[in-house]
Amino acid sequence: MKHTVKVLALFAVIGLSGCGASNSDLEVVRTLAQQANTTADVALQTARSAENIAMDAKASAEAAENKIENMAKGQKTKHK
Repeated sequence: MKHTVKVLALFAVIGLSGCGASNSDLEVVRTLAQQANTTADVALQTARSAENIAMDAKASAEAAENKIENMAKGQKTKHK
């Protein structure tokens, strides 16, 4: 995503410079690209955090499932 933003910003700069854009126009494009990069970084951090939470939840669910299975096996051996 970051790469895409940089490419789009580059194309915007090239397009604006071809149209006789001023330095302030180019600065606006740079600012927008930086904001997009910042937003992409925050989104990536959020996604990684969500992935970690999901992995923890999966591990907890698997542990609970194993505990239930072991309890059920224990009940079967008591009834024999």
